[in-house]
Amino acid sequence: MSYRKLQWILVVLMIVAALLSAGTGAMAISPVRIMAILLDRAGWHLPVYYDEGMAAVLLQIRLPRVLMGMLVGAGLAVSGAAIQGLFRNPLADPGLVGISAGASLAAVLFIVVLATLPAVTNSALLPHYLLNLVTFAGACMTSLLVFRISRWGGRTLITTLLLAGLALNALCSAFTGLVISTADNEQLRSITFWTLGSLGGASWDTVLALLPFVLLPLILLSWQGKALNAFSLGEPEAAHIGVNVKKLKGQIILLSTLAVGACVAVSGVIGFVGLVVPHMLRSVIGSDHRRLLPACACLGAALLTLADMLCRTVIAPAELPIGIVTALLGSPLFIVLLMKQKKYLFGLA
Repeated sequence: MSYRKLQWILVVLMIVAALLSAGTGAMAISPVRIMAILLDRAGWHLPVYYDEGMAAVLLQIRLPRVLMGMLVGAGLAVSGAAIQGLFRNPLADPGLVGISAGASLAAVLFIVVLATLPAVTNSALLPHYLLNLVTFAGACMTSLLVFRISRWGGRTLITTLLLAGLALNALCSAFTGLVISTADNEQLRSITFWTLGSLGGASWDTVLALLPFVLLPLILLSWQGKALNAFSLGEPEAAHIGVNVKKLKGQIILLSTLAVGACVAVSGVIGFVGLVVPHMLRSVIGSDHRRLLPACACLGAALLTLADMLCRTVIAPAELPIGIVTALLGSPLFIVLLMKQKKYLFGLA
Protein backbone atom coordinates (compact mmCIF):
# COMPACT_ATOMS: atom_id res chain seq x y z
CA MET A 1 0.00 0.00 0.00
CA SER A 2 1.36 3.41 -0.98
CA TYR A 3 1.91 6.05 1.67
CA ARG A 4 -0.47 8.50 -0.02
CA LYS A 5 -3.28 5.95 0.03
CA LEU A 6 -2.59 5.07 3.67
CA GLN A 7 -2.62 8.73 4.67
CA TRP A 8 -6.02 9.23 3.04
CA ILE A 9 -7.30 6.13 4.85
CA LEU A 10 -6.08 7.53 8.17
CA VAL A 11 -7.71 10.90 7.50
CA VAL A 12 -11.01 9.20 6.69
CA LEU A 13 -10.68 7.03 9.80
CA MET A 14 -10.12 10.16 11.92
CA ILE A 15 -13.22 11.85 10.47
CA VAL A 16 -15.37 8.72 10.91
CA ALA A 17 -14.17 8.34 14.50
CA ALA A 18 -15.06 11.97 15.22
CA LEU A 19 -18.55 11.59 13.73
CA LEU A 20 -19.20 8.32 15.61
CA SER A 21 -18.06 9.76 18.92
CA ALA A 22 -20.01 12.99 18.46
CA GLY A 23 -23.19 11.10 17.59
CA THR A 24 -23.03 8.35 20.22
CA GLY A 25 -24.56 8.74 23.65
CA ALA A 26 -27.84 8.98 25.51
CA MET A 27 -29.11 11.22 22.72
CA ALA A 28 -28.10 9.63 19.42
CA ILE A 29 -27.32 12.08 16.62
CA SER A 30 -26.87 10.78 13.09
CA PRO A 31 -23.88 11.94 10.99
CA VAL A 32 -26.28 13.71 8.60
CA ARG A 33 -27.75 15.73 11.47
CA ILE A 34 -24.27 16.49 12.79
CA MET A 35 -23.31 17.93 9.43
CA ALA A 36 -26.60 19.84 9.24
CA ILE A 37 -26.03 21.43 12.67
CA LEU A 38 -22.44 22.40 11.89
CA LEU A 39 -23.26 23.77 8.44
CA ASP A 40 -26.25 25.65 9.82
CA ARG A 41 -23.97 27.50 12.25
CA ALA A 42 -21.78 28.40 9.29
CA GLY A 43 -24.71 29.79 7.32
CA TRP A 44 -25.35 26.78 5.07
CA HIS A 45 -28.80 25.26 5.50
CA LEU A 46 -29.57 21.62 4.75
CA PRO A 47 -33.12 20.22 4.54
CA VAL A 48 -32.53 18.01 7.58
CA TYR A 49 -34.62 18.23 10.73
CA TYR A 50 -33.04 18.54 14.17
CA ASP A 51 -34.20 20.13 17.39
CA GLU A 52 -32.31 22.66 19.47
CA GLY A 53 -31.67 20.06 22.17
CA MET A 54 -29.58 18.04 19.74
CA ALA A 55 -27.69 21.16 18.69
CA ALA A 56 -26.99 22.10 22.31
CA VAL A 57 -25.71 18.61 23.20
CA LEU A 58 -23.50 18.47 20.13
CA LEU A 59 -22.05 21.97 20.29
CA GLN A 60 -21.67 22.40 24.05
CA ILE A 61 -20.86 18.88 25.27
CA ARG A 62 -19.78 16.41 22.63
CA LEU A 63 -17.94 18.52 20.07
CA PRO A 64 -15.48 20.05 22.59
CA ARG A 65 -14.84 16.57 23.98
CA VAL A 66 -14.22 15.09 20.53
CA LEU A 67 -11.87 17.91 19.55
CA MET A 68 -9.96 17.64 22.83
CA GLY A 69 -9.63 13.87 22.38
CA MET A 70 -8.27 14.35 18.88
CA LEU A 71 -5.75 16.95 20.03
CA VAL A 72 -4.59 14.82 22.97
CA GLY A 73 -4.32 11.66 20.86
CA ALA A 74 -2.38 13.42 18.10
CA GLY A 75 -0.08 15.18 20.58
CA LEU A 76 0.78 12.01 22.51
CA ALA A 77 1.32 9.89 19.39
CA VAL A 78 3.54 12.41 17.58
CA SER A 79 5.54 13.14 20.75
CA GLY A 80 6.07 9.42 21.29
CA ALA A 81 7.29 8.91 17.71
CA ALA A 82 9.64 11.91 17.94
CA ILE A 83 11.14 10.80 21.25
CA GLN A 84 11.62 7.27 19.94
CA GLY A 85 13.40 8.69 16.90
CA LEU A 86 15.55 10.98 19.01
CA PHE A 87 16.73 8.22 21.36
CA ARG A 88 16.72 5.58 18.60
CA ASN A 89 14.74 3.27 20.84
CA PRO A 90 11.12 2.13 20.32
CA LEU A 91 10.54 1.94 24.10
CA ALA A 92 11.37 5.59 24.83
CA ASP A 93 7.85 6.98 25.00
CA PRO A 94 6.88 10.05 27.09
CA GLY A 95 5.74 7.84 29.97
CA LEU A 96 8.86 5.72 30.25
CA VAL A 97 11.32 8.63 30.20
CA GLY A 98 9.51 10.51 32.97
CA ILE A 99 7.79 13.30 31.04
CA SER A 100 4.26 12.24 31.98
CA ALA A 101 5.21 11.67 35.63
CA GLY A 102 6.81 15.10 35.92
CA ALA A 103 3.82 16.77 34.31
CA SER A 104 1.47 14.82 36.60
CA LEU A 105 3.36 15.86 39.73
CA ALA A 106 3.34 19.50 38.66
CA ALA A 107 -0.39 19.38 37.92
CA VAL A 108 -1.20 17.81 41.30
CA LEU A 109 0.89 20.49 43.03
CA PHE A 110 -1.03 23.14 41.13
CA ILE A 111 -4.43 21.67 42.05
CA VAL A 112 -3.65 21.17 45.75
CA VAL A 113 -1.28 24.03 46.55
CA LEU A 114 -0.92 26.71 43.89
CA ALA A 115 -4.59 26.97 42.85
CA THR A 116 -5.50 28.16 46.36
CA LEU A 117 -3.03 31.07 46.36
CA PRO A 118 -4.52 34.57 45.90
CA ALA A 119 -1.98 35.39 43.18
CA VAL A 120 -3.31 32.48 41.12
CA THR A 121 -7.03 32.85 41.81
CA ASN A 122 -6.89 36.57 40.95
CA SER A 123 -4.69 36.08 37.88
CA ALA A 124 -5.83 37.56 34.57
CA LEU A 125 -4.77 34.35 32.80
CA LEU A 126 -7.30 31.58 32.46
CA PRO A 127 -6.70 28.76 34.97
CA HIS A 128 -6.35 26.32 32.05
CA TYR A 129 -3.39 28.27 30.66
CA LEU A 130 -1.74 28.46 34.07
CA LEU A 131 -2.16 24.72 34.53
CA ASN A 132 -0.65 24.09 31.09
CA LEU A 133 2.36 26.26 31.91
CA VAL A 134 2.91 24.54 35.25
CA THR A 135 2.68 21.02 33.80
CA PHE A 136 4.99 22.02 30.96
CA ALA A 137 7.56 23.21 33.50
CA GLY A 138 7.30 19.92 35.41
CA ALA A 139 7.64 17.87 32.22
CA CYS A 140 10.67 19.91 31.14
CA MET A 141 12.44 19.44 34.46
CA THR A 142 12.07 15.65 34.50
CA SER A 143 12.87 15.15 30.81
CA LEU A 144 16.00 17.31 30.98
CA LEU A 145 17.11 15.51 34.14
CA VAL A 146 16.64 12.09 32.53
CA PHE A 147 18.46 13.24 29.42
CA ARG A 148 21.34 14.66 31.49
CA ILE A 149 21.71 11.47 33.54
CA SER A 150 21.80 9.30 30.43
CA ARG A 151 24.61 11.29 28.77
CA TRP A 152 28.14 9.87 28.87
CA GLY A 153 31.08 10.79 26.65
CA GLY A 154 28.91 12.81 24.29
CA ARG A 155 26.48 9.92 23.72
CA THR A 156 23.09 8.99 25.10
CA LEU A 157 23.15 5.62 26.87
CA ILE A 158 19.75 4.08 26.14
CA THR A 159 19.86 1.63 29.05
CA THR A 160 20.72 4.44 31.46
CA LEU A 161 17.98 6.55 29.90
CA LEU A 162 15.29 3.95 30.54
CA LEU A 163 16.53 3.20 34.06
CA ALA A 164 16.68 6.90 34.90
CA GLY A 165 13.17 7.29 33.55
CA LEU A 166 11.91 4.45 35.74
CA ALA A 167 13.63 5.94 38.79
CA LEU A 168 12.19 9.40 38.21
CA ASN A 169 8.77 7.90 37.54
CA ALA A 170 8.92 6.24 40.96
CA LEU A 171 10.19 9.43 42.62
CA CYS A 172 7.51 11.61 41.03
CA SER A 173 4.84 9.07 41.96
CA ALA A 174 6.03 9.13 45.56
CA PHE A 175 5.88 12.93 45.75
CA THR A 176 2.50 12.89 44.00
CA GLY A 177 1.19 10.53 46.66
CA LEU A 178 2.63 12.76 49.37
CA VAL A 179 0.85 15.82 47.94
CA ILE A 180 -2.40 13.88 47.49
CA SER A 181 -2.32 12.87 51.16
CA THR A 182 -2.72 16.55 52.09
CA ALA A 183 -5.67 17.17 49.72
CA ASP A 184 -9.22 17.66 50.89
CA ASN A 185 -12.10 15.45 49.76
CA GLU A 186 -13.05 17.54 46.72
CA GLN A 187 -9.46 17.80 45.53
CA LEU A 188 -8.92 14.11 46.19
CA ARG A 189 -11.86 13.03 44.04
CA SER A 190 -10.80 15.18 41.10
CA ILE A 191 -7.15 14.13 41.37
CA THR A 192 -7.97 10.42 41.64
CA PHE A 193 -10.09 10.46 38.50
CA TRP A 194 -7.64 12.80 36.76
CA THR A 195 -4.62 10.54 37.40
CA LEU A 196 -6.45 7.70 35.60
CA GLY A 197 -7.11 9.92 32.59
CA SER A 198 -10.37 11.48 31.50
CA LEU A 199 -11.77 13.81 28.87
CA GLY A 200 -14.79 14.58 31.05
CA GLY A 201 -13.62 18.12 31.77
CA ALA A 202 -13.71 19.11 28.11
CA SER A 203 -15.13 22.52 27.25
CA TRP A 204 -14.45 25.16 24.65
CA ASP A 205 -12.17 26.92 27.16
CA THR A 206 -10.01 23.81 27.63
CA VAL A 207 -9.91 23.15 23.87
CA LEU A 208 -8.77 26.70 23.16
CA ALA A 209 -6.22 26.50 25.96
CA LEU A 210 -4.87 23.19 24.65
CA LEU A 211 -4.84 24.10 20.95
CA PRO A 212 -1.66 26.27 20.73
CA PHE A 213 0.31 23.95 23.04
CA VAL A 214 -0.38 20.93 20.82
CA LEU A 215 -0.78 22.42 17.34
CA LEU A 216 2.62 24.16 17.40
CA PRO A 217 4.55 20.97 18.37
CA LEU A 218 2.61 18.96 15.77
CA ILE A 219 3.68 21.31 13.00
CA LEU A 220 7.28 21.84 14.12
CA LEU A 221 7.94 18.16 14.93
CA SER A 222 6.66 17.15 11.49
CA TRP A 223 9.17 19.57 9.94
CA GLN A 224 11.97 17.74 11.78
CA GLY A 225 11.26 14.43 10.02
CA LYS A 226 14.29 14.63 7.71
CA ALA A 227 16.64 15.50 10.58
CA LEU A 228 15.28 12.61 12.67
CA ASN A 229 15.93 10.26 9.75
CA ALA A 230 19.57 11.39 9.71
CA PHE A 231 19.75 11.13 13.50
CA SER A 232 18.72 7.45 13.31
CA LEU A 233 22.12 6.73 11.74
CA GLY A 234 23.83 7.93 14.94
CA GLU A 235 24.85 11.27 16.38
CA PRO A 236 28.31 11.48 14.69
CA GLU A 237 26.87 10.45 11.31
CA ALA A 238 24.06 13.01 11.60
CA ALA A 239 26.56 15.75 12.48
CA HIS A 240 28.72 14.82 9.46
CA ILE A 241 25.84 15.34 7.04
CA GLY A 242 25.01 18.77 8.43
CA VAL A 243 22.50 18.18 11.23
CA ASN A 244 22.93 20.41 14.28
CA VAL A 245 22.64 17.56 16.78
CA LYS A 246 22.56 19.66 19.92
CA LYS A 247 19.92 22.00 18.52
CA LEU A 248 17.82 19.07 17.27
CA LYS A 249 17.83 17.38 20.68
CA GLY A 250 16.77 20.57 22.42
CA GLN A 251 13.96 21.19 19.94
CA ILE A 252 12.59 17.64 20.09
CA ILE A 253 12.64 17.53 23.89
CA LEU A 254 11.15 21.02 24.21
CA LEU A 255 8.34 20.43 21.72
CA SER A 256 7.52 16.95 23.02
CA THR A 257 7.36 18.06 26.62
CA LEU A 258 5.24 21.06 25.60
CA ALA A 259 2.66 18.79 23.93
CA VAL A 260 2.69 16.09 26.61
CA GLY A 261 2.55 18.58 29.46
CA ALA A 262 -0.47 20.31 27.96
CA CYS A 263 -2.21 16.97 27.31
CA VAL A 264 -1.61 15.82 30.89
CA ALA A 265 -2.94 19.15 32.18
CA VAL A 266 -6.34 18.74 30.53
CA SER A 267 -6.82 14.96 30.41
CA GLY A 268 -4.59 13.41 33.05
CA VAL A 269 -2.17 10.56 32.45
CA ILE A 270 -3.10 8.50 29.37
CA GLY A 271 -0.65 5.71 28.64
CA PHE A 272 0.33 3.58 25.65
CA VAL A 273 -0.83 6.02 22.95
CA GLY A 274 2.67 7.37 22.37
CA LEU A 275 4.11 3.86 22.52
CA VAL A 276 1.72 1.73 20.47
CA VAL A 277 0.69 4.09 17.65
CA PRO A 278 4.23 4.58 16.22
CA HIS A 279 4.82 0.81 16.44
CA MET A 280 1.64 0.05 14.51
CA LEU A 281 2.54 2.47 11.73
CA ARG A 282 6.22 1.52 11.46
CA SER A 283 5.19 -2.01 10.55
CA VAL A 284 3.19 -0.56 7.62
CA ILE A 285 5.07 2.49 6.31
CA GLY A 286 8.56 2.01 7.77
CA SER A 287 10.68 4.38 9.85
CA ASP A 288 10.75 7.44 7.59
CA HIS A 289 9.76 10.19 10.04
CA ARG A 290 8.60 12.48 7.24
CA ARG A 291 5.76 10.01 6.73
CA LEU A 292 5.54 8.54 10.22
CA LEU A 293 4.85 11.74 12.17
CA PRO A 294 1.82 12.96 10.16
CA ALA A 295 0.42 9.41 10.12
CA CYS A 296 0.83 9.18 13.90
CA ALA A 297 -1.15 12.40 14.33
CA CYS A 298 -4.12 11.00 12.39
CA LEU A 299 -4.10 7.52 13.94
CA GLY A 300 -3.52 8.80 17.47
CA ALA A 301 -6.44 11.22 17.14
CA ALA A 302 -8.74 8.50 15.79
CA LEU A 303 -7.82 5.86 18.37
CA LEU A 304 -8.17 8.12 21.40
CA THR A 305 -11.50 9.45 20.12
CA LEU A 306 -12.83 5.91 19.74
CA ALA A 307 -11.45 4.93 23.16
CA ASP A 308 -13.27 7.88 24.75
CA MET A 309 -16.48 6.80 23.03
CA LEU A 310 -16.12 3.38 24.66
CA CYS A 311 -15.50 5.02 28.04
CA ARG A 312 -18.77 6.96 27.77
CA THR A 313 -20.95 4.08 26.58
CA VAL A 314 -19.73 0.77 28.05
CA ILE A 315 -21.10 1.34 31.55
CA ALA A 316 -23.40 4.30 30.84
CA PRO A 317 -24.52 6.43 32.60
CA ALA A 318 -21.25 5.97 34.51
CA GLU A 319 -17.93 6.59 32.77
CA LEU A 320 -14.68 4.65 32.65
CA PRO A 321 -11.36 6.51 32.99
CA ILE A 322 -9.79 6.60 29.57
CA GLY A 323 -6.36 5.68 30.91
CA ILE A 324 -7.72 2.29 31.95
CA VAL A 325 -9.14 1.65 28.47
CA THR A 326 -5.93 2.63 26.66
CA ALA A 327 -3.90 0.39 28.99
CA LEU A 328 -6.27 -2.56 28.57
CA LEU A 329 -6.23 -2.21 24.77
CA GLY A 330 -2.68 -0.99 24.32
CA SER A 331 -0.68 -3.39 26.47
CA PRO A 332 -1.88 -6.64 24.76
CA LEU A 333 -1.41 -5.04 21.35
CA PHE A 334 2.09 -3.95 22.28
CA ILE A 335 2.93 -7.47 23.45
CA VAL A 336 1.68 -8.88 20.14
CA LEU A 337 3.81 -6.37 18.23
CA LEU A 338 6.86 -7.33 20.27
CA MET A 339 6.26 -11.02 19.62
CA LYS A 340 5.96 -10.43 15.88
CA GLN A 341 9.12 -8.34 15.91
CA LYS A 342 10.97 -11.09 17.81
CA LYS A 343 9.83 -13.75 15.33
CA TYR A 344 10.94 -11.56 12.45
CA LEU A 345 14.36 -10.93 13.94
CA PHE A 346 14.99 -14.62 14.52
CA GLY A 347 13.61 -15.72 11.16
CA LEU A 348 10.61 -17.56 12.60
CA ALA A 349 7.98 -15.73 10.58
